[in-house]
Amino acid sequence: MPEEKQNHIIQAIKSYGKGLLGFIRKRVKSDADAEDILQDVWYQLSAVVNAEPIEETGAWLYRVARNKIIDKSRKKTEELFDLNFGEENDEEGGPDFREILLTESTTPETEYIRNLFWEQLFLALDELPQEQRQVFIWQELDGIRFNEIAERTGENVQTLVSRKRYAVVHLRKRLKQLYVELTDY
Repeated sequence: MPEEKQNHIIQAIKSYGKGLLGFIRKRVKSDADAEDILQDVWYQLSAVVNAEPIEETGAWLYRVARNKIIDKSRKKTEELFDLNFGEENDEEGGPDFREILLTESTTPETEYIRNLFWEQLFLALDELPQEQRQVFIWQELDGIRFNEIAERTGENVQTLVSRKRYAVVHLRKRLKQLYVELTDY
């Protein structure tokens, strides 16, 4: 990237970064969403600056941010894989997978349960169609964002979200069985 364009991006980040993040935060549910959208805005700025000059950088940045916020609100809510399978267990104060898996103690029992969980998770993943399995692994285990997966695969983000949702539903169903066996609930 030529130094002039790089300086333009750095100057835009310095000038508009805090204000733009505040603008986005007021319009989304979480700070994580705001930071994701801001990152998308900076990425789009770097792509556009390489292709063509921008006359009104501030106005352009806020317009892109607004469009990204609208896009996010229109998308289906991403269904996250959650280790807590039974809300009824929460109400009763019973343990959930978080308590079992994320405990700091390393007793033979907790190690056995962790190993059993991961073994069952990968067995359940093997039951999924390749596309669902791959999206789930990239998104949940590797921490890759949907936009990046879409760039890698050429698939629509909405398609990827849908595939992950089917994977999550299947995994919750399969692992709930293990949870019930381990906790006798």
